[in-house]
Amino acid sequence: MPIMLQSALASNVFMISQLLYRRFPDNLLIKLFGVWEPYQGSSQFFPTSGLTYYMTPPRSFINTLKDPIHFVLYVAYMLTACAVLSRSWLDISGSGPRDVARELREQQTVIAGYRDTTMYKELKRIIPTAATVGGVIIGILSISADLLGAIGSGTGILLAVTIIYNYFETFAKEQAELGGLGVAGM
Repeated sequence: MPIMLQSALASNVFMISQLLYRRFPDNLLIKLFGVWEPYQGSSQFFPTSGLTYYMTPPRSFINTLKDPIHFVLYVAYMLTACAVLSRSWLDISGSGPRDVARELREQQTVIAGYRDTTMYKELKRIIPTAATVGGVIIGILSISADLLGAIGSGTGILLAVTIIYNYFETFAKEQAELGGLGVAGM
């Protein structure tokens, strides 16, 4: 889910930047936000400078070597955004340490070697760290897909995989509730 939030954030920044640049192309503040030009004569516009330029992946591995500052800033942006949004998602989704400790208590489950009161402290130490590391790993996967020239963007691929996996989980859960994949009447 954090990759979806990161993608939505970037899309909104790109849209606003492009709209402002088309309306006020000579404004210095707008140019700092992003300068947009058509890519090799096509009707599709890409940022060529400004904040939005550094939020987009390099177009190829060769461009990464030509403009290493762009690559470093893009990697820093992606990893930071994914880590921060993953950590924030804990509170939004209800999977933070307090929520997990409450669920475990309701299920009368304990972590071996921990009392009920210290279990929350241990979860508070582990869960945010795991979420942050998970966000960084998702960012690395997305950056790798972008650099390897995957069809679409790395973020798009991760979004597609996440959505398909969620549908599969929902399907499996519904089948389990209905008693399996057996056909009725056979």
